[in-house]
Amino acid sequence: MGEEVREVPDGCPISTLLDEAGFGAIPVFGRSTFLVNGVTTPDRGHPLRNGDELDVLPPFAGG
Repeated sequence: MGEEVREVPDGCPISTLLDEAGFGAIPVFGRSTFLVNGVTTPDRGHPLRNGDELDVLPPFAGG
């Protein structure tokens, strides 16, 4: 997957960023885990700061 750079106001929750990018209604994002600056959070309400790096980890299975 690619990389996208967006500016967000301080305190913007992950969910708002996803909604504004058009990803909020895609089911896999509801089951994903997020990394903010390399730290895991399952909380879509996690506040972002301008300059944060957000990675989306979709659910996966392995064995």
